[in-house]
Amino acid sequence: MRLGILEDEVTQISIYELLFSPTRHQYEFFGTISSFMEALKQEKFDLLIIDWMLPDGTAEEVLNGVRKTLHSTIPIICVTSRNNESDVVTALHMGADDYFVKSPRYFELLARIESLARRNREKQTPAHLQFGPYEIDQENQEITVAGKRTDLTQKEFLLACYLFQNPNKLLSRVHLLEKIWGLAAEIDTRTIDTHISRIRNKLNLSSQNDWDITTIYGYGYRLQQAKHPALT
Repeated sequence: MRLGILEDEVTQISIYELLFSPTRHQYEFFGTISSFMEALKQEKFDLLIIDWMLPDGTAEEVLNGVRKTLHSTIPIICVTSRNNESDVVTALHMGADDYFVKSPRYFELLARIESLARRNREKQTPAHLQFGPYEIDQENQEITVAGKRTDLTQKEFLLACYLFQNPNKLLSRVHLLEKIWGLAAEIDTRTIDTHISRIRNKLNLSSQNDWDITTIYGYGYRLQQAKHPALT
């Protein structure tokens, strides 16, 4: 799981590093609201952890921005030294999924993260998804193009499905390896390139079918709707 952490205190960052390093979680730190919100426009996180007080604002601003303009369903935990009931109520009403008061019980925070992640996974996406000529049948792990079934391996299906579920997002090779193969997978990032090439060909991802994969040299890929030339 990939965590986005908004925290500016050096001591707290060190605690998080000790807590998360032995786990299967990846994490990225941000010290200001502005840098955090900008990253959310470009990157994909599975859960957010935000401090209440930041150099350029409060968690209220973050919750408002995330829920109203960016990610309506991503799990969010507010972590703070403030334990007033009014603060807890405010955070939950504004969209936080949980509220953790800083204490020595950080394994409790790990348990809360796992619980939220499990609940979020249980919110399954619809069994059938439609993207123009592409229909994704998640129950049977099949993708049809204009009604014609394609022959995909399991990993090819999972990768294609993940790309369609995150349109216009720039996804790094490392991130895709984590999501599709898992962190324990000892494989080269060229595996991603091979699978991308295969699904591009098998699904005929091109301007002809309205969706195409853009390669970002040295980084990763983005699935986006093809741009058609203006009619004259």
